[in-house]
Amino acid sequence: MPNWQWIKQDGKDQGSLEAHHQRALRSSNFLTDANAHLKNLIEDTSIPAAVRAELAVEFEEIEAISEKIHKQEIHIAAFGRVGVGKSSLLNALLNRRAFSTSALHGETTQAEQAQWQTIKEGQLVLIDTPGIDELDGASREELARRVTRRADLVLMVCEGDLTASEFAALSQLRESGKTVLLVLNKADRYSQSELELLLQNLAQRCDGLLGAGCIVSAAADPRPDHFVITDEAGHTTESERARQVDTHQLQHKLWDILEKEGKSLAALNAALFARHLDQQVATRIVAARQKIADSVIRKYCISKGLLVAANPIPIADLLAAAGTDVAMIIHLGEVYGFALSRQEASKLVITISAQLVALMSAYWGMNLVSSALKGISAGLSTAITAIAQGALAWYATYLTGEMAKTWFARGKSWGSGGPRETARAILSSLDRDSILRTARGDIRSIMDRTGPP
Repeated sequence: MPNWQWIKQDGKDQGSLEAHHQRALRSSNFLTDANAHLKNLIEDTSIPAAVRAELAVEFEEIEAISEKIHKQEIHIAAFGRVGVGKSSLLNALLNRRAFSTSALHGETTQAEQAQWQTIKEGQLVLIDTPGIDELDGASREELARRVTRRADLVLMVCEGDLTASEFAALSQLRESGKTVLLVLNKADRYSQSELELLLQNLAQRCDGLLGAGCIVSAAADPRPDHFVITDEAGHTTESERARQVDTHQLQHKLWDILEKEGKSLAALNAALFARHLDQQVATRIVAARQKIADSVIRKYCISKGLLVAANPIPIADLLAAAGTDVAMIIHLGEVYGFALSRQEASKLVITISAQLVALMSAYWGMNLVSSALKGISAGLSTAITAIAQGALAWYATYLTGEMAKTWFARGKSWGSGGPRETARAILSSLDRDSILRTARGDIRSIMDRTGPP
């Protein structure tokens, strides 16, 4: 087995020593930065409790990765289908039986790990994972994928040409940024020419996915050689002898990767997972805020619609409407983490209203006509007109809320297109008739319970 003390302390190799020192320094810095990012994620009090609960598994994983970095561990996980010899391969590397193996498929049902060697960069840990294709084993597959997300280096183990599921898994690992070695195990089952052809085919299929030298062969648990012995009398007997385990190519490649990258592997994996969790948290927070904001907008739409429908004085309608929109915007600001004064909210209402007036002059004309009709009508016509006007007020508040929500979501910015383009985009995306039907239904339902204005 190669010696991990690969840097010689003499003048001839001083350049190598300096290069190694610089790599180690950079790796340590990367690792420190990555671990600081993980700790910030774990301790971030701005993440809503509901979002943290939804991402409980991810936060457990991020804590496990942080603990791994603290212990200076580099994790190497075996991944692949049931029966390809993942456990046997890891046992061969360890030179001892640490992982259970069986002739039955699916022997490994939980992730298992074992300490391998201590090197300059830290402690190497080998991890066995359940097979990814076990029937009714969706939970096993998810466990395997979760473990490989934590791993710094993945051994994708196969026993022949890649199946569709194996190729898809390999592609996913590479797309996630993982360092992967493809290990063709059970190489003893092939003749030399067959093995060379198979390795060539694998290299062609994985071109663009794996770099040069990242496909190696191994014989972790070779079948015994069978032979016939003939004695002097001509009698024959069958016998067998054990064949030597062969993981030479794999170990050589592992040493090469770890010598060149070392702690960078752990830093890269921590950074990748932190980025993944960042995206997950951001997505969940956006979705949670969106849901709350939608609820807030609907509440104020109903409130404003009823207020306008129930108030027979047109000017009072307009004053009440403005006050409702200002209150809604202050509330939406709280949802998105911004505290707006009433004056700031009023200015935002004016900005939004100006765009809506410019783009929806027909709406405002309908509103004024409805107000006039409501003031001179009586009986049933008054109720009908009140519902119509209330629905239009409901719709106006809905548009105001959608624009304000967009402004807050962009960090209190209209973006490059300004408020006009924001309003135009929102108007073009909405089904006005459907929204008005909902508005009329809301108002009519409440008025039926409480009586007409």
